[in-house]
Amino acid sequence: MSFLYHWVQIKSFKHDGVFHRFWDRGLVVLDNDDFIVVASKHSKVVETNGRRWFTKEPAVTVFSKKRWYNVICMLKEGGVAYYCNIASPCLIEKNTIKYIDYDLDIKLNEKGNLKILDEKEYQNHRQAYDYSQDLDFILKAELEDVENDIKQHNFPFDDKKIYDLYNEYLKHIEKSDE
Repeated sequence: MSFLYHWVQIKSFKHDGVFHRFWDRGLVVLDNDDFIVVASKHSKVVETNGRRWFTKEPAVTVFSKKRWYNVICMLKEGGVAYYCNIASPCLIEKNTIKYIDYDLDIKLNEKGNLKILDEKEYQNHRQAYDYSQDLDFILKAELEDVENDIKQHNFPFDDKKIYDLYNEYLKHIEKSDE
């Protein structure tokens, strides 16, 4: 496990390549063959319609390099809440993490309640963007695999590991302020 501290931007797109959402920066706290992990607090987010807002909670975001998902792990007062995007494996170019968002999401709140979101939006985009049968199969299989990972508390659905990664972020921020 190597900790590589540098700032990156994050950009998501839709299947047709159109810009979807942008995060101004996150600090890379882990980069290995499977994942790149960034931590942040109060990041600026820009939506496709130009709307701008700032994240409320500190977060650790885990981007898979091999599997079809990424997970925003929000550190809330009551624990970690997980928001999993079914998305393409990430691509890293010039300090920017890029991925395609495929709408299907899983939300796991800090109390352990799980909910699948945006299934109707997924169906609409599946038709509008003409997803292949193979892609549809991959995305639905990944949704099931992520649900199993959640039930088994596999990384990144492990509160302790997420807090450890966030503490790495805090240590680096404190050192850079000295």
